[in-house]
Amino acid sequence: MERYSIFDNFITHFSNFISMSSNFLYTYFLVFLLIICGLYFTFRTSFIQIRFLPQVYKILKEKSQKEHISPFGALMISTASRVGIGNIVGVAVAISSGGVGALFWMWIIAIVGGASAFIESTLAQVYKIRDGEHNYKGGPAYYIQSALGSRTLGIVFAISLIACFSYGFNGLQSFTLTSTFEYYVGSEVFNNGHIKIFIGLILSLLTAGFFFGSDKASAIIATILVPIMAIAYLIVAIIVIIMNFSALPNAFADIFAKAFDFEAIFGGFAGSAMVIGIKRGLFSNEAGMGSAPNAAAAAHTSHPAKQGMVQTLSVFIDTLIICSASALMVICSNAEGLDGMQGMPLMQKVMEGYFGNFGLYFISISVVLFAFTSLIGNHFYAEANFKFITKNKLALQIFRATAVFIVFLGAQISMGLAWDTADVIMGIMATINIISILLLGKIALKVLKDYDKQIKEGKNPTFKAADVGIYNTECWK
Repeated sequence: MERYSIFDNFITHFSNFISMSSNFLYTYFLVFLLIICGLYFTFRTSFIQIRFLPQVYKILKEKSQKEHISPFGALMISTASRVGIGNIVGVAVAISSGGVGALFWMWIIAIVGGASAFIESTLAQVYKIRDGEHNYKGGPAYYIQSALGSRTLGIVFAISLIACFSYGFNGLQSFTLTSTFEYYVGSEVFNNGHIKIFIGLILSLLTAGFFFGSDKASAIIATILVPIMAIAYLIVAIIVIIMNFSALPNAFADIFAKAFDFEAIFGGFAGSAMVIGIKRGLFSNEAGMGSAPNAAAAAHTSHPAKQGMVQTLSVFIDTLIICSASALMVICSNAEGLDGMQGMPLMQKVMEGYFGNFGLYFISISVVLFAFTSLIGNHFYAEANFKFITKNKLALQIFRATAVFIVFLGAQISMGLAWDTADVIMGIMATINIISILLLGKIALKVLKDYDKQIKEGKNPTFKAADVGIYNTECWK
């Protein structure tokens, strides 16, 4: 008994430390850095996140050789990581923790962050390298090394990404997937029984097949499952919104009113709608965080700016559409007993109130599938960065084994520890990437200028690095 007491005390103190670290990081630093960076690139790119929209459909239709990952495949890999529990459970956590005004700040971080997403993904395309005969790899670690000339900082970023996605995010994804079953068996049975151990073992075995498999398999599963899940979820959300159409004006009025409740914001900034919304928005859409560029680099395209635009679209799909749909379902709900509920149980209660057992089962299955595809997408990012650090095959197998173990471990932890751990590691990773893209942004701006020039000339843009004064690339000579 004494041993368990010592362990429980350690977990309690560790959880408190992580929570304080999360509040400090976002309250005093990262919130402002994200907004400043997004606004800077919004104006420098002449609002690329808005003016790209008429062109993105043509880009997504571009074909690549079957050995390559297409622009659409890269979009689905990044969307598999973005579109997940953050769009459903994360929104519920944001509203229950920061109030309905948190949704407004999720919108802001998506719109403003869209420009940062363009810059980081364009840089990833410019500095991608060959991975075998037909594939490519890249991301912030690669453009930090090539463009900033610092392999050491590149390794630091790669370590932060691996920690974030394999150990922080995948632990959280596993926790959330597992927590889906709590609603069915009750909290006492769920927390005291062996259910979490059983689910953790099954989930670990399933993910091991992808973690030890090929990148192409990850792209295929994401390309198939993500559109199906997203469309099905949106259809249900649209039905709910139509059912509650008359309540929408009041819902939006409440969102804007609570978003600008400055007395509440500065009375408790760490728990305000602004900070909570930006935290959950960054977790959900990952704009400027340095994750999606790893998928962007894997795509085969004729011009780097094209993939930058594709990844900006992924940000919008994630937050402006799917997160908004989730939030409106919660805000318009008349289900009883929602006070005090958080996370997955809140969404399950809301959906059960709308559609009875169908709604309960639908949201449960959706979260299970979203979380599972996110596990795969997250590992895709982490492995690309592990290979940046070392190409040792034994080390890679050991890393894969630890990633599988974290999936099991994540199923056993608490909600607060799961979310706060992910937030802290995410914040460290985002800080390194944002500083890097601020230093390297002029390169991406040159690439965008070249793209715009060719569009005005009526061409399908193709890229040669030397044409814009870039000479340190591998794939664009």
